[in-house]
Amino acid sequence: MGFRNLGLLGSFAKEGLEKAFSLGKFFCFLHVTDTYLVTFVVTSGPSMLPTIDLIPTMFFGERISTRFGKVTCGDIVIIRSPQNPRKLLAKRLVGMEDDTVTYISNPDEPDKQETIVVPKGHVWIQGDNAYKSNDSRNFGAVPYGLIQHRLFWRVWPIKGFGPFWKH
Repeated sequence: MGFRNLGLLGSFAKEGLEKAFSLGKFFCFLHVTDTYLVTFVVTSGPSMLPTIDLIPTMFFGERISTRFGKVTCGDIVIIRSPQNPRKLLAKRLVGMEDDTVTYISNPDEPDKQETIVVPKGHVWIQGDNAYKSNDSRNFGAVPYGLIQHRLFWRVWPIKGFGPFWKH
């Protein structure tokens, strides 16, 4: 028994199925886009001052370069916190594997510096605000797999709207 034999009820059922199928395709498209291509990211907090404001700031974060190993030093990335996997952090990528990184270990004593070679499969991340940033200076090098996004476009606030490359 096809939709033709059901008359008016059949036409409603057919239209409902078509709409449901279209809606399903739309949600699949959104899922694939968010999971593998581009997503919205909202940041807040003092760790990236002055590059990123204290107020909540909205960005587009892309996932393609992180999946193919194309992030470079200077990029601002979103990583999953190695200390609390439920938390995401926005930090600047300072060193890639095998890079030698010299950093100020204690911001109150700028003359006290330490040097590290970033281990294979890891990156070194730091916030731009050394006084208020929980980053590799605290927990060491981070596995590359924890990088979630690379920020590339500021959406909000409007005053900063536009490309967001290696500020």
